Amino acid sequence: MELELFQKFGISLGLGLLVGLQRQHRGSQLAGIRTFPLITLLGSLSALLATAYGSWIVAAAFIGVAGMAVAGNLMHPKCESMDVGQTTETTMLLMFALGAYVMDGNGKIAVAVGATVAVLLHLKGTLHRFVDRIGEKEIRAIMQFAVISMVVLPILPDETFGPFDVLNPRNIWLMVVLIVGIGLLGYFAYKAFGGKAGTVLSGILGGLISSTATTVSYARRSKGGAGNTMLAALVIFIASTVALVRIVVEVALLAPGTVPQVLPPFGALFVLMLAVAGVAYFFNRKGRDRMPEQGNPAQLKTALVFGLVYAVVTLATAAAKEYLGREGLYIVGVISGLADVDAITLSTARLMNTGQVDVGNGWRVILVATLSNLVFKAALAGIIGNRSLFGRVAMLFGIVLAGGLLVLWWWPEDLRLFQGLMPDKANK
Repeated sequence: MELELFQKFGISLGLGLLVGLQRQHRGSQLAGIRTFPLITLLGSLSALLATAYGSWIVAAAFIGVAGMAVAGNLMHPKCESMDVGQTTETTMLLMFALGAYVMDGNGKIAVAVGATVAVLLHLKGTLHRFVDRIGEKEIRAIMQFAVISMVVLPILPDETFGPFDVLNPRNIWLMVVLIVGIGLLGYFAYKAFGGKAGTVLSGILGGLISSTATTVSYARRSKGGAGNTMLAALVIFIASTVALVRIVVEVALLAPGTVPQVLPPFGALFVLMLAVAGVAYFFNRKGRDRMPEQGNPAQLKTALVFGLVYAVVTLATAAAKEYLGREGLYIVGVISGLADVDAITLSTARLMNTGQVDVGNGWRVILVATLSNLVFKAALAGIIGNRSLFGRVAMLFGIVLAGGLLVLWWWPEDLRLFQGLMPDKANK
């Protein structure tokens, strides 16, 4: 018991020292490396005493810390050269509460919160510069994602309905949040580096945002005679390579138990695509291109469209499995891959995770959809772009299609990574 108390007081002391060090380094006149440890220890001691004498002790001590912050500001009035704000005062109250939480709460959570506070304080300049750089469009994107993830998602019912009992509004919208979140990360990366992005970085960012949108953007540029068509084809190809990684990440998030079987075939195809991209880049490494303007992936219309596509694909997958069996799933994979690989990937991953679809069939359905999507993007490049771009994209994607078909036909059923180390949950 005594050892546990010493450990908790030690955590409280350490968190106070960490935050106090940062405040002292920033030149805070109100509280520094000595005051913050005392505040967190006061919070811990107050919480300990409250178990014997009542919770009023914690409330009284909290009011006392708030009073000290007010008194400190009155004794050391801020001059014009000082940064006017309430950061240190707020941190004092927060660290007192954190010190109290350590005594009866989860020590790991307390450490995580304390470290987060210290990092936020330290990144003041970086965060301020980030806010200064972003414009109205970026703020709108953040707020739209907040609506999608924090307003719409919680109010949706978490129950299945409809044909085959597979349509769950909350699960459908959760997939929307996942895809929009990935796209938003790529969008902000584009805002940070897009203007200066070279060929490789343009492809990577395009794959994170949307490889199909990247194909359309560069195809339009080639139609207008802007830029090198081989570089445009390379960016489109790199974006599709990154999209392959994105598919594996989505499967790992929704069906982690299937990763040992899913990763090897997709890894083999990724290595092939990486090799092809490397060769193409070697012969065009001196070229430079500018990434076209990218759209906001967090628009509500975009989210609704993806949600509808995902729901349709989920329903079609269940129907195909019920009436057509294994062959029906491949038909759905081909058709849905023409529209959106993410939807069929997420839908199939869920079925693999629950054991409704065998993992060996599941990853093949996703791979069929991936190859179908490559054909669709090559067709887009030919329709929207010029002949030169279509020829180059068709050549690059043709190599991948040949490799993908070989993987589909010849890949051993029982080949998996870490065999025996990870349970095959999807088949249990």
